[in-house]
Amino acid sequence: MEIFESLKKHEYEQVVYCYDKASGLKAIIVIHDTTLGPALGGLRIWNYPTEEEALEDALRLAKGMTYKNAAAGLNLGGGKAVMIGDPKTVKTEAALRAFGRYVESLNGRYITAEDVGTTETDMDYIHIETDYVTGTSSGGIGDPSPVTSYGIYQGMKATAQTAFGSDSLKGKTVAVQGVGMVAYGLCKHLHEEGANLVVTDINEAAVERAVNDFGAKAVAPEDIYSVDCDIFSPCALGGVINDTTIPQLKAKAIAGSANNQLLDNRHGDILDEKGIVYAPDYVINSGGVINVSDELQGYNRDRVFKKVEAIYDILLNVYRVAEEQNIPTYLAADKMAEQRMASIQKSSQQFLKNNRHILS
Repeated sequence: MEIFESLKKHEYEQVVYCYDKASGLKAIIVIHDTTLGPALGGLRIWNYPTEEEALEDALRLAKGMTYKNAAAGLNLGGGKAVMIGDPKTVKTEAALRAFGRYVESLNGRYITAEDVGTTETDMDYIHIETDYVTGTSSGGIGDPSPVTSYGIYQGMKATAQTAFGSDSLKGKTVAVQGVGMVAYGLCKHLHEEGANLVVTDINEAAVERAVNDFGAKAVAPEDIYSVDCDIFSPCALGGVINDTTIPQLKAKAIAGSANNQLLDNRHGDILDEKGIVYAPDYVINSGGVINVSDELQGYNRDRVFKKVEAIYDILLNVYRVAEEQNIPTYLAADKMAEQRMASIQKSSQQFLKNNRHILS
């Protein structure tokens, strides 16, 4: 990889390699953009086959956080960190505290949080060394899944409004792929509104729970794509919207919690050509980052849920822009996020220009 060429092309601000011999820490912090505020993004611990793959993942995730935070209306930029190794062995107090010292050295440009392979306890160790961390036991967040679930539910209603002319989900059939904590909460909202649920998961206990609690119909994992439904809700793996699955879909809308649902952007183009309304994943699932970011102000659950309700209107705006500009919804979401950042950047530059004599 030509690192500096990649940074230039995608406008990254900073890459920090973190190494601590005593603890064995090997980590990478990527700050993509701080136009809207400090870069917020979690620490992912993964046993990457190569250091280059670790860097590529960090770069991709950091840029994704920039767009997610911008689209959610947060005054935060995008960043991400990855620690290389098996979480069972590399995730020691010494390594986490060493990572915390690197975060502290950035003086608030990057704020870390939980991600794959990390827990609240891990954030507590990092917090010993820096205040630039969220999701600690003293933060007051608790289980974040109900917040994310509610955001997906609000986004699904906005998607139904666009696809069917009404945001009512009563009587609609929703096929839910994956029934983890977030999807279970989503199913609860849908059941209470009177939707019909079809569910699948590789975890049989999770499926049985949804069947018992919500009267859901269970299908095999490979059959979820071809279910005769109104809305397909991917809430498990990424890349599930692809050349193999799209021809099977009978749904007129896609709205779920999974990250990176499109295997490639061209699959978003195909959905648009087929008239399937797609809720861009980083917009509809932004309840999680809204929840985490509120800790920076002193966590207030009522305030968080009010912010999450705005996902409904944000998605309606995405669909409006997509229709007006005749572009796919994923591209409309990108454009809206980029326009917000460009507007703030222009305003900031104008302020500096007008007040240069004062600041100097």
